[in-house]
Amino acid sequence: MAGLNVILLGAPGAGKGTQAERIRSEFDLVHVSTGDMLREAVTQGTELGARAKSFMDAGELVPDEVVTGIVAERLAQPDAAAGFLLDGFPRSIPQAEELDRQLAESGRQVTLAVAIAVPEAELLGRLTGRRLCRQCQKPYHTVFSPPKVENICDLCGGEVYQRSDDSEATVRNRLEVYRRQTEPLLGYYRNMGVLAEIDGVGHPDEIYERIRETLFRAREQLDR
Repeated sequence: MAGLNVILLGAPGAGKGTQAERIRSEFDLVHVSTGDMLREAVTQGTELGARAKSFMDAGELVPDEVVTGIVAERLAQPDAAAGFLLDGFPRSIPQAEELDRQLAESGRQVTLAVAIAVPEAELLGRLTGRRLCRQCQKPYHTVFSPPKVENICDLCGGEVYQRSDDSEATVRNRLEVYRRQTEPLLGYYRNMGVLAEIDGVGHPDEIYERIRETLFRAREQLDR
């Protein structure tokens, strides 16, 4: 049986992290997170990890060829042969093209690119509404899970505040970067015939059910 090789796409705030864990668990896929892989490669002291560390230590973006090389190393490991879930990669069309080339060398290809679609107004509300206790780090949200007393942590009584990363100006910039760099991937995978756009509005359970049905259909086609 061919492996189910899935890419998870979506703007910041679309809920990729929540859904990735559910997908990984039910479909028994190797969950490949770019950030985790970079840190692991640095810790293991691989050649590519050492190259990545030099850029990270300098506060610079890790070049595409280093990131794609680290992804290729991870996907070449035996446990990824039965299927993988890529989260946070690729971020651009050049990365996607290099991924396709590397997969083709081992007779594999992307089975499905799942894009969680959420309107910008909804994303802004999700991201700018996030709050954090300055003392114990308990997360809150002004709409979904506010503290019982405004700006006071339920657990420790510490100050509940908004991180600078969650300010409206910063969030709008992150969304603009996504539109410019990553959104073109939707067209790329649509042209390949592997794109599945999922309505990302609603309860996380409802959203997962939509993703789940799509993945089951993809797996059934692989098994034919």
